[in-house]
Amino acid sequence: MSDVRDARLSVFKTYKLYVGGKFPRSESGRVYEVTDSKGGAWLANAPQASRKDARDAVVAARKAVSGWSGATAYNRGQVLYRVAEMLEGRREQFVREVAEAEGLSKTKAGAAVDAAVDRWVWYAGWTDKIAQVVGGANQVAGPYFNLSTPEPTGVVAVLAPQDSSFLGLVSVLAPVIATGNTAVVVASERSPLPALSLGEVLATSDVPGGVVNILSGRTSEIAAPLAAHQDVNGLDLTGADADLAAELERSAADNLKRVRRPAPEDWGTDPGLSRLTAWLETKTVWHPIGA
Repeated sequence: MSDVRDARLSVFKTYKLYVGGKFPRSESGRVYEVTDSKGGAWLANAPQASRKDARDAVVAARKAVSGWSGATAYNRGQVLYRVAEMLEGRREQFVREVAEAEGLSKTKAGAAVDAAVDRWVWYAGWTDKIAQVVGGANQVAGPYFNLSTPEPTGVVAVLAPQDSSFLGLVSVLAPVIATGNTAVVVASERSPLPALSLGEVLATSDVPGGVVNILSGRTSEIAAPLAAHQDVNGLDLTGADADLAAELERSAADNLKRVRRPAPEDWGTDPGLSRLTAWLETKTVWHPIGA
């Protein structure tokens, strides 16, 4: 019996993209090696998404906009909280992946994962409160009501941070979908495995397919078609370096995308509301006062 155990080969995990609620391989069939950040040991082959994969992800995200933005804010909060519950249940897996991805001790990786789950819960709690903060009744001199309410921007392409594979990822993704937008996420190029595992959690939670789509591969290759895509309404450049960000911002100007420029971030601090309000548009309605 011991000889059989000694001869057993490990079953390595196959990571895939997450697009439209499904797990396709890269359209091109390409993969690239992901290695441990400390010793360079091989961890897995991650799918290397192509431009076609990026376009497919945008199509899936666009189809999901009406259903997700049309859901009640309270319902979105419940759905996001369910994701946090499932992340908590797979804590050990994410601790291992974050430790390998970022070269952290198990203790520090555990703290990062716990902070990410807490942040997901934090954003879940804001889904039905943000409208009260940024909307309201406006004072007018006349027999009218003047009401301003926030509405989601639409499809947002998010370049996840390169240096924070999970806490940073959650910090940029959760506010996008909490406010009713859908997302196409380009995972950290060097450390994509926590992001791809997040796709597995989303697929088995209550998040509708297409609300979040996760791509891995070369950031510059995937980001270019997203920045130029006419059906993408917003672009978060957090994971881009200065040169790539400038190039993508020029492409985004073609259809007047909302763009959030990259800036130094401390993911461990209070995130504030800036990422929630970044992907909201204000609708103002005038209505006569009835008798």
